[in-house]
Amino acid sequence: MIVVEGLAKRFAPTARTLRDALARRPVQSGVSAVEQISFTAADGGIMGLLGPNGAGKTTTLRMLAGLILPDAGRMVVDGIDVMRHPREALARMGVLSDARGLYPRLTARENIVYYGALQGLGRDLAEARADVLADMLAFKPLLDRRTEGFSQGERMKIALARALVHDPVNIVLDEATNGLDVPATRSLRESLRFLRTAEGGGKCIVVSTHIMQEVQRLCDHVVVVSHGRSVAAGTVAELLALTRQSDFEEAFVQLAFPPAHEVFS
Repeated sequence: MIVVEGLAKRFAPTARTLRDALARRPVQSGVSAVEQISFTAADGGIMGLLGPNGAGKTTTLRMLAGLILPDAGRMVVDGIDVMRHPREALARMGVLSDARGLYPRLTARENIVYYGALQGLGRDLAEARADVLADMLAFKPLLDRRTEGFSQGERMKIALARALVHDPVNIVLDEATNGLDVPATRSLRESLRFLRTAEGGGKCIVVSTHIMQEVQRLCDHVVVVSHGRSVAAGTVAELLALTRQSDFEEAFVQLAFPPAHEVFS
């Protein structure tokens, strides 16, 4: 289970240049990327973090992954405070960031085994996990090929396998379907559905996206974020009922960009 409470992050302004000073441009006050985001993602389910570009989704997940320190708030993974015990919390997560970052001169297997070693796995166990994941994600023919020249969908599969090599209880995916074709998207969706089941380990899965169709087809629970804040939460059906809409895209627009007088709870 992943619990995020009152998360906030403000980035400092860029350095003021001599040209700015000569032009008497005002000093920038920085950018508030996340102001107040909270959510709970349960085991055995897929939670969608849905919001427009710039809403704070990636910054939130980077803080959860320990890549950025929050200014305020609390993050707990299976009862472990991420800020106080980052290594223990991160060991229980598999994170797929928006940058796939494969080593092109290494084979798919070598990329996976290397990350297994970073997670403390012995070579034999990491090799065995690579074979299991290649079967599960359907990339067996790629396993012993260098990743240089792989398609976007192929890179995604290897990056996902790398994130899962240590069999984490919690999986965090940032815009995982970006750039994928229909077959690759369907394959990823099927893999995530399997992982949330008892047979797949009953994983807790968090997926950030701005694609409404993906949320409708995949997510058990949805948290809508806008302007750095979580503004609504519930199942797709509950959010449709909340906004009195029959089309989920219309419901999202109403939730993420409400009139000034309208507040959802």
